[in-house]
Amino acid sequence: MKQIKAFIHHVRSAAVVEALGGAGYKNITLIDVKGTLKALNESEQDYSSDAGVVISEVRLSLVCEDSDVVQVADIIQQAARIGKDISGWIYVSPVDQVFPIGGLENE
Repeated sequence: MKQIKAFIHHVRSAAVVEALGGAGYKNITLIDVKGTLKALNESEQDYSSDAGVVISEVRLSLVCEDSDVVQVADIIQQAARIGKDISGWIYVSPVDQVFPIGGLENE
């Protein structure tokens, strides 16, 4: 299994979740984060500079089978893209072990 983490612009997060959901990927986590993605426009860059903060973005996370990694990455790349420049990053990490929380007790 693999964990996929993608750092994407806020404005594309709904489109990415919809595209992944449409392909059958339902267990998706979204976390608001601050990061250094390129600003979408000049006013966003000015706000970021004036406020002394970096750009607001979303970290998307999900776990999938090894064989699904390329499909998930392709979906994210297509749905999260803004313009012709780099619109974020996708990281893939191995999941060595998974442990359930409750639910396996003998009845």
